[in-house]
Amino acid sequence: MTADNPHDNPATKPMQADPFGFMRDPDAAPPAELDPVERPVPDEGDPELKEKVLDALKTVRDPEIPVNLVDLGLIYELLANKDGTVYVEMTLTTPACPVAGALPGQVRDAISAVPGVQEARVKLVWTPPWDKARMSEEAKLELGLMD
Repeated sequence: MTADNPHDNPATKPMQADPFGFMRDPDAAPPAELDPVERPVPDEGDPELKEKVLDALKTVRDPEIPVNLVDLGLIYELLANKDGTVYVEMTLTTPACPVAGALPGQVRDAISAVPGVQEARVKLVWTPPWDKARMSEEAKLELGLMD
């Protein structure tokens, strides 16, 4: 570090314009996937494994809404192949959801803990967008949203 160049000092180094993405246009499309997840080719499936994975998914809750992800309607697809490969396609209530970075990992961890799962693939999607109509009757009742 030289006295002539204060930018050599990390404490005085200029920061990126928006390192946390706070200034992102709320109407802009959600960020593209950084690590695309490939959907496996479905085989005849493993109904018993699928049921166990579904039960595991029901243990994962949205931290802002006290309902599990399945009843919230955030799980769009669940595929459990005979070889133990499990694929879940899921969404969040909004692209601006503060747990967007953490929730797919929690889903992957819950799936991976199921005996018989060899590989857990979780893909976060934004199409179709989530809406309250995807919620189960139980979730709507629990949240006081019954019409």
